[in-house]
Amino acid sequence: MDRRGFLYTTFGVLALGHSITAQEESDTNILILTGRKSPKLYGVNHRLQKDAADAFEKMQVAAIKDGVKLFSVSSHRNFNAQLRIWNSKYDKFKKQGLKGKEIIEKIIEYSAFPGASRHHWGTDLDISDLNVQQPGDPLNPKHFLEGGIYHKMYAWMQKNSNDFGFYEAYTNDKKRKGFKFEPWHYSYKALSRPLLFEFKNVNFTKNIKSELIKGNKYIDKAFWDRYMEEYVLGINKELL
Repeated sequence: MDRRGFLYTTFGVLALGHSITAQEESDTNILILTGRKSPKLYGVNHRLQKDAADAFEKMQVAAIKDGVKLFSVSSHRNFNAQLRIWNSKYDKFKKQGLKGKEIIEKIIEYSAFPGASRHHWGTDLDISDLNVQQPGDPLNPKHFLEGGIYHKMYAWMQKNSNDFGFYEAYTNDKKRKGFKFEPWHYSYKALSRPLLFEFKNVNFTKNIKSELIKGNKYIDKAFWDRYMEEYVLGINKELL
């Protein structure tokens, strides 16, 4: 498939008959990659690109037969949604007494930098199991490990998710750098892998850095270079 075909089928943002330029194509890609524009999304409780949404729904049907009711806690998030999460955590950790770069490092244990989240792409989602009593903090690793309320679901996903194209993004691999273990976060590889390849070429200063992001004065090129290497690329090797 050529590049224009990729934009039509994956992003669904260009009108038929419009002859796109290389600059238009690049601008559209960057806006979607950084959450400033949403791809065409499908699903009710989950909002994903079509192929990912279709695959997730098929996986839901298969899982329910084994007593697991997969539910999307969070899927697509745009820049502003990620910004709200970031700024809320910044305020929270500041009140707890952390300062400056300490706050930033605490936030990125689990939360992506606004403009640099895989959730912007419509390919990733966080899941839980509605067939069990829901805890107050569903996105907690302890719930997914042996003895945890979501362990049955996690074991099912470990065995079956790849067959539907979904891969755990932030595995419990001790050699992996970046975000901590997130047994709830899965990515639809067929779409997310090529988008990751494009995201690696995004200019941070031009396209992501924003005065709206609290603590932005601590975010420099050195931080971004490390973030890209350890956090953006610190994922399940199957997704690279």
